[in-house]
Amino acid sequence: MGIDMTNKPEISKLDEFSPSVQTHLSIIQSVIQRMATNSTSSKTWCITIVSAILVIVADKGKPDYAWIALIPTTLFMALDAYYLALEKGFRQAYNTVIRKIHDGSITPEDLFSVAPEGRQSRHQVEALKSFSVWGFYFTLIILIVIAKSIVIGKGLTPR
Repeated sequence: MGIDMTNKPEISKLDEFSPSVQTHLSIIQSVIQRMATNSTSSKTWCITIVSAILVIVADKGKPDYAWIALIPTTLFMALDAYYLALEKGFRQAYNTVIRKIHDGSITPEDLFSVAPEGRQSRHQVEALKSFSVWGFYFTLIILIVIAKSIVIGKGLTPR
């Protein structure tokens, strides 16, 4: 009695109801949610810091120092684009897993890691082009210029 090598043990099939697939999808969804929250937090912190800078500059009567507010604006714009790029990469990873589930081609190896897909540099350029980034930060830069030239520069104190 020898061992029959023609009957290899079948790898357990994965489908959308598999606990490991559901857990993997939940992990990716939570990472996507975290990136979206971080993007929102970037905008919130940027507004807070820029406002504080402009208030201090106005209080000290040094309108040329208003340009300092462009530093956090630029840094937070880059950070926001980074988070949006990661979010896009994880959305692509999520879509790949979903496609494999529907194709019936998902394997246990597909569930070993959670990583963004695609070229992150390309995603970052796309994020910078998105309205949620340039629309927000361009408007903020315009407001800094207006605050510097009108409110801080000329002063609104009664004569």
